[in-house]
Amino acid sequence: MGSGAKELNPSIMNRKEWLLLVILSVLWGGSFFFIKVAVQDLPPLTIVWGRVGVAAIVLTLFVYWMGQKLPTSPKLWVSLTTMGVLSNLIPFSLIVWGETQISSGLASILNATTPIFTVILAHFLTAERLTRNRLLGIVFGFGGVIVLFGSHLSQGLHLPQLGQLAVLGAAFAYGLSGLYGRRFDGLPAAVTAAGMLICTTIVTSPLVLLFDQPWTLRPRLTTWAALLALGLLSTAIAYLIYFHLLSIVGATNVSLVTFLIPISALFLGVLVLHEQLTWNALVGMGLIFVGLAVINGGLFQKRDG
Repeated sequence: MGSGAKELNPSIMNRKEWLLLVILSVLWGGSFFFIKVAVQDLPPLTIVWGRVGVAAIVLTLFVYWMGQKLPTSPKLWVSLTTMGVLSNLIPFSLIVWGETQISSGLASILNATTPIFTVILAHFLTAERLTRNRLLGIVFGFGGVIVLFGSHLSQGLHLPQLGQLAVLGAAFAYGLSGLYGRRFDGLPAAVTAAGMLICTTIVTSPLVLLFDQPWTLRPRLTTWAALLALGLLSTAIAYLIYFHLLSIVGATNVSLVTFLIPISALFLGVLVLHEQLTWNALVGMGLIFVGLAVINGGLFQKRDG
């Protein structure tokens, strides 16, 4: 989803914008923490349903509060449904299931590969070609993924490795949704977000009712709190901050959040959930970050003039 904003250099972001970027990273990094709490009591689809349902209500109210309206075109709603499946239903479900097998910190690191998948998909699906820098960044990024899988690769795939693959699948879906979302450039960002969340809620509802039967579940109060935080903080408010930053500092600057999200998630995972921080997690994260830095080389170049 493009903003039409002029691309700016991160060095000219003011303190308020940097603060918002850090807050966004905490909200999105916190989503991995909230998911880890919620999966103790709730099945994956129910968590996704609760997340998108809460966010859909909040963002729809926000759209009308801003004096905007939801679209009326059936064709546009079909596109929003597709966007919702690619950007919400598939990746959210894969991440939630992945976190039943791996730590929240590791999930956040693997999710940071999203821009790597984006440049690969863009090469095959758009006119954007792979440059030498992007190819080198991909090599570093997937080198980090291999380190994260560690020696287990030679022992075959077990549930922890399948959990990692699920989160990588989510990153792939995010990359695909980022390219698909370019068709909504003429639509206000909040309307796009509200529309796709509404569609995701509708599509998810029969699946949850059929397979999870949520009326039979007995979640604890902490689980309810985690689910509410996931929908309100990590989805609705995070989207609003994201689109606000996108409109004033550009997509390149906002992409810096990719580097910050795993830091927030790892901090919460280790401090609150007492997750173990292994050497291969740190090395793998480092290689992925190098890959992202190489792909987004323009982030760290000074603007001429």
